[in-house]
Amino acid sequence: MKKTVIAGLMTSASLMAPPVLAEKSVVTALPEQVTVWVENYNPFNQTTVLPTVEHFMYEPLLIFNRMDGGKPVFRLASDFSYADDLKSIDVTLRDGVEWSDGEVFDADDVLATFAMVMKTPAIDNQGMAKVLASVEKIDAQNVRFHLNTASNQAMFQIVRVPIVAEHIWSSVDDPVTFTNPNPVGTGALTTVERFTPQEYVQCRNENYWDAASLKVDCLRMPQIANNDQALAAAANGELDWMGSFLPDIENTYVSKDPENHKYWLPGGSLVAFYLNLESKDAGNKEAFNDVNFRRAVSMAFDREAMVEIAGYGYPTINQYPSGLGASFHAWNDEATEDKFGGYTQYNMDAAKAQLADAGFKDIDGDGFIETPGGQPISIDIIVPNGWTDWVNSVQIAVEGMNAAGIKANVATPEAAVWTDKLINADYDVAINAISVGATPYNQFERGLHERNQGKTRFGAARYYNEALSEKLDAFTQTVDAEKQQMIMGEVQQILGEEMPILPVFNNPIWYQYNTKRFTGFFNADNPVASPAVHKTNPARVLHLLSLRPVE
Repeated sequence: MKKTVIAGLMTSASLMAPPVLAEKSVVTALPEQVTVWVENYNPFNQTTVLPTVEHFMYEPLLIFNRMDGGKPVFRLASDFSYADDLKSIDVTLRDGVEWSDGEVFDADDVLATFAMVMKTPAIDNQGMAKVLASVEKIDAQNVRFHLNTASNQAMFQIVRVPIVAEHIWSSVDDPVTFTNPNPVGTGALTTVERFTPQEYVQCRNENYWDAASLKVDCLRMPQIANNDQALAAAANGELDWMGSFLPDIENTYVSKDPENHKYWLPGGSLVAFYLNLESKDAGNKEAFNDVNFRRAVSMAFDREAMVEIAGYGYPTINQYPSGLGASFHAWNDEATEDKFGGYTQYNMDAAKAQLADAGFKDIDGDGFIETPGGQPISIDIIVPNGWTDWVNSVQIAVEGMNAAGIKANVATPEAAVWTDKLINADYDVAINAISVGATPYNQFERGLHERNQGKTRFGAARYYNEALSEKLDAFTQTVDAEKQQMIMGEVQQILGEEMPILPVFNNPIWYQYNTKRFTGFFNADNPVASPAVHKTNPARVLHLLSLRPVE
């Protein structure tokens, strides 16, 4: 086998691959765009953690493969089963797994992880304290999760929790601020061969349980700040595996090396505008909590322009008043669409009329409306710096809102700051995305269930609706298809009427690859699992294990 050396980006000598990697096969990947890498290996951190820590350093119990009907692919676990009453889940752990320092992985690690998470709200990113009553050790290889409420969805949440080593984390004083400087993991890539703010290289775990499947030695992550820089690097053939918005991709990327430059854009996350219902600004808060204002804003959005101009036609427009999305149209409640569908159509006259009828008017003559209570409205819409397609979408939104008489501006914080602001409700309006699952339940539950508000950036709207949460919970209590359809229709009716978030389109899964140095990439002809290298995709483990250096 020919060993492969991946050269650094030509634009910066500091990004050249170091000599220590000369005899290793190194995949250059772009999992995230940042202005600087921060050395943080804490898998529970949601802001500055490096994007290859979760999944690659800390392997999940299993991966539910959305592209294979949600079928489980077992990793640290080898089996699981629900009790007949759906009140507990038995999980069998894979035998023979070791941590990267040679210690044995077993049930004690699982128990210690969940105990730490459940007693530390700041790292309980999946809401385990509410989902789980307790976690019981049956023996060294078997664990039982006792649920607070019977649910056929609980395992989907449980497997999102990274399992960490008891012998390391039991001595950590504060798991919130801990940066985990010497990470010990179970995943394929646990050794950091090189770290600088401009580049880091993460290499194989010599004790990896699935080493026979791992045919590449390292991932190399150059620091790239925005889509323009990503395009330049990709067009020059410097990136092997990436997922960025590339404008006019056939001309700007594929044409540079038609034999090797490839892409695949399967359907993905729901993109919506979040209005912070707990805004610290009195005028904004009054406006955001008025459904007439939310409806008017939605009608001021030119979704077609966002898709065709900002997104170059790659996304799929989402004009479902509930945010359902075209990929879930089989679940569509026609009554919801008939009654509320007009609020997701671009209609400036209707937007202005909606505001006027609700008592919003320009009191001081500056061309922008105040609230019915006389409070000024001034909105910054936050979007991560460098995410050019989203920035352009927000600019289109701002133009529409200004035309409707709503004072709004674009603000572009760094991605980590944007995430922090969403989690802490320190924003006015934000463009955001929610990952989808095998059914609409995942996007609705993750973004709008009461228990998830304020836990992650997905629950950033601070929308509390007990009836909606009860409907979503009821969905988890039956396997009857007709009952599930009925319940999901009721969910859509609530969301269509209240519009707590404003859907605009569904992102494609951004994914480009270069076959010059490696083969085995997932694509439309080989759709094994989601191909994204982004940190929200646990199936990227399967993709990594499929890669092979060119002979």
